[in-house]
Amino acid sequence: MRVTRRAVLAGAAVGGGLLVAWHLVPRSFDNPLSPRPGEIAVDAWLKIASDGVVTVAVPQLEMGQGVTTLLPQVVAMEMGADWRQVAVEPAPVSGAYANIPLAAEWAPLWDPLIPALANDTDDLLLRNWARDKRFTVTARGTTLAAYEAACRDAGAAARAMLAMAAAERWGVPWEQCRAQNGVIYHEENAASFAELAQEAAGFAPPDPPPLKIEPPAEPPPPEGMGASDVEPEYPRLDLPSKVDGSHLFAGDVRLPGMVYAAIRHGPHDKAELLDFDPSLASGQRGLIQLVRGKRWLAAIAENWWAAEQALVRIAPRFAIDRPANSAAIEEALDRALAEGPGIVFVKRGNGIEGYDPDLALRYDIAPGIHATIETTSATARLEDGLLELWLPTQAPEQARRAAAKALGMSVGDVVLYPVSAGGSFDRRLDSQVAIEVALLAREAGRPVQLTWSRGQEMVGSFPRAPAAGLMAAETDESGTIRTLRARVASPPTMREFGNRLFENEVSWAAIDGLEGESDRFAISGLAGPYNVPNLSVEHAPVTVMLPTAPMRGQADGTNCFMRESFIDELAERHQREPMSYRIAMLGQDPEMADCLQRAARLAAWDGGRAGSGQGIACHRMDLGPATGRIAVVAEASAGEGGLRVRRLFAAVNLGRIVNRDLALQQIEGGLIFGLGMALGCATDYANGLPTHRRLAALAMPTLEDCPEILVELIPSVQEPFDPGEIGVPPVAPAVANAFASATGVRLRRLPLLSALP
Repeated sequence: MRVTRRAVLAGAAVGGGLLVAWHLVPRSFDNPLSPRPGEIAVDAWLKIASDGVVTVAVPQLEMGQGVTTLLPQVVAMEMGADWRQVAVEPAPVSGAYANIPLAAEWAPLWDPLIPALANDTDDLLLRNWARDKRFTVTARGTTLAAYEAACRDAGAAARAMLAMAAAERWGVPWEQCRAQNGVIYHEENAASFAELAQEAAGFAPPDPPPLKIEPPAEPPPPEGMGASDVEPEYPRLDLPSKVDGSHLFAGDVRLPGMVYAAIRHGPHDKAELLDFDPSLASGQRGLIQLVRGKRWLAAIAENWWAAEQALVRIAPRFAIDRPANSAAIEEALDRALAEGPGIVFVKRGNGIEGYDPDLALRYDIAPGIHATIETTSATARLEDGLLELWLPTQAPEQARRAAAKALGMSVGDVVLYPVSAGGSFDRRLDSQVAIEVALLAREAGRPVQLTWSRGQEMVGSFPRAPAAGLMAAETDESGTIRTLRARVASPPTMREFGNRLFENEVSWAAIDGLEGESDRFAISGLAGPYNVPNLSVEHAPVTVMLPTAPMRGQADGTNCFMRESFIDELAERHQREPMSYRIAMLGQDPEMADCLQRAARLAAWDGGRAGSGQGIACHRMDLGPATGRIAVVAEASAGEGGLRVRRLFAAVNLGRIVNRDLALQQIEGGLIFGLGMALGCATDYANGLPTHRRLAALAMPTLEDCPEILVELIPSVQEPFDPGEIGVPPVAPAVANAFASATGVRLRRLPLLSALP
């Protein structure tokens, strides 16, 4: 950790001394873990019990990505623990678990005191902000970047303490002891962790902890093998409970005297609840009471179905001050793309100065729906001035603060018990349900569980931003790109989201406060990996009345579609083979060229010739020192419903692979998610309401629709890159390119099915 010259805020104090800003004072925290009888707490990350069980605290939301396996695995590998004796528990909200890399990535959203420092994870100001705000948000695949080092330190410290206890027993140097499968060894001597745990509590580990030479890693699976073909060395800790149904999700919480609530939200945006007739629900059995919010109406009943039916009978009406309509959104995007001011975030060479494009194409993106299988649900109990919350949240401290503000109470009087999410895709970054269920618990005077219906999940949540993009290029006679222009018109989604998350602003205030302001996150991934001599990437901000939110894959998920579709069209125009055309522009990125060649080999790539039904795309994502690379080949054709994807092949370079099984699962899951976003998962809006309010209307791939998937993980010793999002971006362009090669029809709008006649 360092304090830069710029970071020290100094001035003359009374008496001529210097005042160092409080923000630069290093923070320390009490250990947030509470050991039970028979346990010792090594630090904030792990406890060891007298029966040998090693319990690892996880400060991130488990939403299917396997974080409750990944971090315990890092501890176990460093510690030498027996995986069969490793347990996990959710970590309490604490500054000890601050997500520093994400705080740096999102620095433009929380507006640090000295913005210039925000990009550096070593800056003390940044670290103190993240710790003071208990910033433990789960997003952007930052788990390993944020917590691997701390988990390794914890495992190494525990191993040293156990070795010291054993060494004192045997009268040998502790450095000569080794740990393996939950046992400390020295020559013929052996003692289990269980035998040594209580004695180990009396020893202080060395500082710094004695890390193993090699960081945690697993080799990639043999070529041609998928997730289901590989026996995992570290199987998921949450798998048994999810199989037998005992795993606790939000809807599984049960408290004494608990009642159930359903809700109706107003349309987007700035709706207000009008008068309604409660007598319409007077005959509903089990109904306890109605609770009126300014922009919603909730029913509380003995069971959720009774509450939902009461609202069906009442059918509350709302006044809409500024309704979102797709036609108006399209007009705003048209204006901004054609003539609106834009900010150039990436410029190379001369940019577009003096260029004369010989090909310019437009691409369009419809608002995308998160479509989580589990709808929004939360439980709250307010007793004796203490608010308890049970909810799946990617931003626990922000949810606590939002609930506390809604009830006018101290955040210290709000206790949050995290539960797993049945999928999130960044949907659980929002704090709206925490506010609603807290208010309902206050009005009911007893524990309340609020569950949104599927229709309300569609109405009340915020979609992926709509966008329009212009891709233009000037090429030489052979098709080599001299100048590339990428311009995207879209709302400043991430900055809008930041105003809601960090400032607790209502949706329309978050939108209005950013009128005309651009968002560098909106162009993420648009520049691509190619070494084009002259490049300009710009964002043209658009104000629409539709609140928007981040989604798995971020803006990369749509920007890659524009870029890789355009690259294919350039190759076709100049009669260049699509893969070699890309590789020719990757002289500075041989790892990406390797991905393309490996994906092509997996798919028996035939050059994407007309009628082949094959399409190719690639993408690179960066987070701090880590880089992820992926190339995808899709095989698609015209079929029932317009478009059929038969097979997907992917070659992926994630750097060092910590858990091979999780990496394969997440890549395959990302490919399917990307396929869903390519073919459906979108909606129009009319008078503030989505036109699609059921999963069946979203054209998501079913099991029957899922293609054969083959993934190759490429060996690497580089910093590990999270596999959760990188599988999403290249699927849509690979499928669009495949469909074009199969039919000759170019689709330039997401979802692709919406572009078919």
